[in-house]
Amino acid sequence: MYFESLSAVLQMDGHGTFVWSAYFITLGVIVSMIYVPRRREKRFLRQLGGQIRRSEGSNPPSARKEV
Repeated sequence: MYFESLSAVLQMDGHGTFVWSAYFITLGVIVSMIYVPRRREKRFLRQLGGQIRRSEGSNPPSARKEV
């Protein structure tokens, strides 16, 4: 193995701060690229469902067309 201890892996000959921060930033971007659109989709579907329920609730049953 290239590194002899966990401490050496974390330090990476003085470059560890840059390397590990780059990994964590990349991981954060990837996670947010997955999480944010899913959250927006859930919010949109919840709002759309509310609008549909409100529009169906405003029509009296006799005015609805039955198919």
